[in-house]
Amino acid sequence: MTDLAELSTGELELSDRAALRRVSGLSTELTDVTEVEYRQLRLERVVLVGVWTEGSAAQSEASLAELARLAETAGSEVLDGLVQRRDRPDPATYIGSGKVAELSGMVASAGADTVICDGELSPSQLRQLEAKLKVKVIDRTALILDIFAQHARSKEGKAQVELAQLQYFMPRLRGWGEALSRQAGGRAGGATGGVGTRGPGETKLETDRRRIRTRISKLRKEIAAMSTVRETKRGRRTANEVPSVAIAGYTNAGKSSLLNALTGAGVLVEDALFATLDATTRRTTTPDGRTYTLTDTVGFVRHLPHQLVDAFQSTLDEVADADLILHVVDGSDPNPEWQVEAVREVLGEIADRREEKLPTELVVVNKIDAANELALARLRNLLPGAVFVSAHTGLGIEELRERVAGLIPRPDVEVEVLVPYARGELVARVHREGEVLTERHTERGTVLAAKVKPDLAGMLGDFAVNGTSV
Repeated sequence: MTDLAELSTGELELSDRAALRRVSGLSTELTDVTEVEYRQLRLERVVLVGVWTEGSAAQSEASLAELARLAETAGSEVLDGLVQRRDRPDPATYIGSGKVAELSGMVASAGADTVICDGELSPSQLRQLEAKLKVKVIDRTALILDIFAQHARSKEGKAQVELAQLQYFMPRLRGWGEALSRQAGGRAGGATGGVGTRGPGETKLETDRRRIRTRISKLRKEIAAMSTVRETKRGRRTANEVPSVAIAGYTNAGKSSLLNALTGAGVLVEDALFATLDATTRRTTTPDGRTYTLTDTVGFVRHLPHQLVDAFQSTLDEVADADLILHVVDGSDPNPEWQVEAVREVLGEIADRREEKLPTELVVVNKIDAANELALARLRNLLPGAVFVSAHTGLGIEELRERVAGLIPRPDVEVEVLVPYARGELVARVHREGEVLTERHTERGTVLAAKVKPDLAGMLGDFAVNGTSV
């Protein structure tokens, strides 16, 4: 049996997730569909439905297959799926009335209790479908938000997810029966109220909206304060001129596995969509000894909810502020080019919001141990200059280290110094942060010719040889 002290943080989190199992038949949740938005979202037996408006049939089927993986990640059992070909989603029910009847029969025969739509439903579409199907209906956005809520671990991550959920549910609040009751007015001194309470009053719905707006405002302030801490840490690295590399990519492409392979970080690795959400930063070194940081960021997906992009701004800024982006692609995926397109679309949104160009991108095709040679040959043609690796087996990792070393900023101030043996910490720092060209030991100290960063060059100025200035 493995000692707990030997387990990494990621292994402990993974065992913690696997420790909880759902026992069917014990649920006491409300069955009235009108209470759906006031209870916790728990998916059980689900039927999927999508609308194919553009692209090929294979693309629409791949999108529904991805929705099935999302549903399974959220903890549900997928029973069946339905795709309808339309020019655009039906404004009333997302799918046409005929398909609603067909879907209703499918739900009844399969014994499903939830329908998931592969798109974002309007509040009216949600109401119409629930009224006709008599089961809970959610959309792709709500599903992704639910997965994020399950997997968030840090205080900042939980606050970001809650903010995204509140922004999503705000326009979808509804009320029935007494939920629409008002605080009615009455005669002064009477039992029904008095001065200040007469008039139409405030509905329960309006009260809920006001409370949600208050909570959203508080969350934004909390996230802004947390962002300040993140920016302070980032600013400290910038002041020390430590190059930074951000790992970005499609969800489940192997970003956390790659971080572990390059740094031994020990973060959670699981074959599931959005397994890790919290940004993790670790230091490592290039083959020639230079220090840099690697940051694992949140995964992307097709049609990533805009609420999440807004809420995770501070985390996504890690990508924009890096010196290099490692764009990780799943080489074993049937359609890796769609992953690349989806990731670059989100990266483009980040660049547009910041009104600046993104850093250099290095595409890393991961999981080559699980991909066939024909698919890899096609990817080499589609993605020239990409590095092909397997974070699982370690294949190609050393080549990736070399490529990263060649792309991150190098020290640019050349010095020749004689450092006394009493100042050995300066020699160690030159080796750690700079690029040593030559080194020899004399009676008076260590003679170094090296390229270093400006701040270190200033510290070495008193030891310059032959009038070499910094």
